[in-house]
Formats: sequence, C-alpha cells, structure tokens
Amino acid sequence: MNNKAVTGVIVLIVVVLGAWYLFANKGGIGEGPVKVGVIMPLTGDSAKYGEPGQRVMQIALEEVNAAGGVNGHSIELIFEDGKCTGAGATSALQKLISVDKVAVVIGGFCSGESMAIVPVATDAKVALLSPGSTAPKLTGMSKYFARNYPSASSQGSALAEIAYNDKGWKKVAFLQEQTDYALGVYTAFSDTFTKLGGTVTKEEFPTETTDFRSLITKAREQGADALFIDVQAAPAADRILTQMGDIGWKPELIVSNIVVGDPEILKNKKDVLEGTLSAQYVADPLNPKFAKLLSTYEAKYGSELPYQSYAQAEYDAIYLVRDAVAAVGYDGTKLANWFHSSVKGWDGASGSVTIGADGDPTAGFNPQVVRNGVPVMYTK
Repeated sequence: MNNKAVTGVIVLIVVVLGAWYLFANKGGIGEGPVKVGVIMPLTGDSAKYGEPGQRVMQIALEEVNAAGGVNGHSIELIFEDGKCTGAGATSALQKLISVDKVAVVIGGFCSGESMAIVPVATDAKVALLSPGSTAPKLTGMSKYFARNYPSASSQGSALAEIAYNDKGWKKVAFLQEQTDYALGVYTAFSDTFTKLGGTVTKEEFPTETTDFRSLITKAREQGADALFIDVQAAPAADRILTQMGDIGWKPELIVSNIVVGDPEILKNKKDVLEGTLSAQYVADPLNPKFAKLLSTYEAKYGSELPYQSYAQAEYDAIYLVRDAVAAVGYDGTKLANWFHSSVKGWDGASGSVTIGADGDPTAGFNPQVVRNGVPVMYTK
C-alpha cells in the first residue's frame, strides 16, 4: 500500500471515529445524565420559598425527562442549600463544582446568594441562571450570570413614581433588612423618589432581628407620609406589622414583592395591609403552560401553588437549561453565552421571555394594591 493510500485510510478512520464520538456523546453532552446544580434556601426563614421551588422544578424535571430529556440523556437536579446567605451559597457552589463537576447551576435564588457566587462561577467557567435574584447590581456583573426574573430596579422605580406623583407623598420612611435584595429595592426607590423631589429616611436591621419596636418608633417620629417595609422574607414583615399594632401606629404602607406574594401574611394581616402598595412579576393564569403547572402542582401536592411569581420562573429555568444544553452541549462558557444571546421570545410559563446581553430579562414588575387580602393591579 503506497503512502497516499495509507493516508487515505487514516483520514477515513479519524472521520469515522469522530462521527462515532459525536454520536455517542450526543453533541458534547457525554455519558450518563446531564447534571444541573440548584442552589435554593432550604433552611431559615427563606426556606418557605425553597421548598415549593424544589417542587416546581421537580414537576418540570419529570416532564422534561418523560419527553426524552436532552438528546436522549435524562437531567439530574442536584439541590444544595444556599441558606439565603453568601457563605451558604458559596459553600454549595464549591461542592457542586468540585464534587459534582457541574457546568450549569440554577441559582442563586436570593440576591445575596447570587452576589457571592458569581465570582466563583466566573472563575470556574460555570453558567448561572437565577429564577429569583433581583439585586440591580447583578445586571451585567458577569457573562456567566443571567436571570429570568426581573431586576428590583423596575419594582422600586415604579413604586416611587406612584408614591410621589399619584399619592402626593413627599417623605417615605424605610425599614430595610440588611440584605442585597432589600438594598436593591431601597436604592431603586430612593434614586427615583429623590429625583422627583421627595425625601427618604431609612432604618436598617440585620436578618436575625425579632424586636422591631424601637425601629418602628424611630420611623414614626420622622413624620413620613408612608412607611416602606423592605424585607427579604415575609416572617420579618409579619413581626413588623404585629409590633406596629402593639404601639398603635397604622401608617400608609408600601411593601416589597416578597410580602404580597405570601398567602399567609395576606390572610393573617388582611386588615392592616388593606390599600398597601407593592409590585410583583405577575403570573398569567391564562398562559397554558402556567395553567398546566397550577393544575399539576395542586394534583401532586394537594394545595394551591404558592409564590406564583417565582414559580413561573423556576419552572421555566428547567426548560431553559434543557434547551441550552441541547443547543450548545454541556459546556459552561457556551451555556452562559447561549443565555445571554439566544433567549429571544422564548415561550414559557412566564410568557415570552427575552434575556438581553446584560443577562437581564426584558420583563418587569407590575404595580399592585392590596384589596380585601388580594393584590390586584394598581390603577390611578
């Protein structure tokens, strides 16, 4: 056999082996299930969001795997407790990277989780997709971070405009929890409200605070037109509202979306919250994919789907990851690039989803007012 013939045989072997490798690895996915990390708050006050979030993602996971997964590979979710803290989320991500060897993580959920893990994920070239973090500082923070839940900037600015222009309030007092999420809401509101000509005062408190009476008293003494309760989790708001009643103060109220998204506090504090302003990333019950999620959740768990604003994004996150891996394979950099460049009019339970080059969705928060224990769309 001459050299030309030998070269031809070698080339043929390389081509055949290459084709076999690509077929066996299904577009670079590799063998076995597609491992996807999930960082959620599974302990502490914010665990009340983590548990239903897990359930929603499991529903989506079962649907995806029943339909063939990703190119014939099932998806495996690996849940870790981010504890709604930077330290907890960092520890969770380090385990997912070093032990589980994941290329993509859904999370963090809390803004403090995401703020802490973005640098770690960036160094490790692991793609992050958050269905809950809203801190404005996350916008464009890294090409490895994207979210399908809106930034708090739209929440804060919309409420500030209503407070100043519609309500005529010139001074608003804040009770702000010391978390990245709550700070993001405060900053967005304060920037807009002060530009309009208003004044904002603030009393901060750490997450572990249980006695708010001195802070409430200080806020009342500031002579504000309204009080903004800006918390990471609804239990803190519940305590604040209870202790406001204890000292006999019932001001005009604005609350972060966390509060009006909690069915328990809406029921238990129905009278106190009447007329309260807030804003949510509103779920559409007429969306067929979301309607299916509602019915599946109730049939599977025997209760109505809670925290629907987050649920729609959590459900979609599983499908977004599936589509990303199917499109570009199991590679953190390629997945991150896909989230930043290829999600344009993507059809999900949260409607038509578009994520910009900065990693933020184009959707925003809708202003609401509480009427008879139910948040409804705000109208002038």
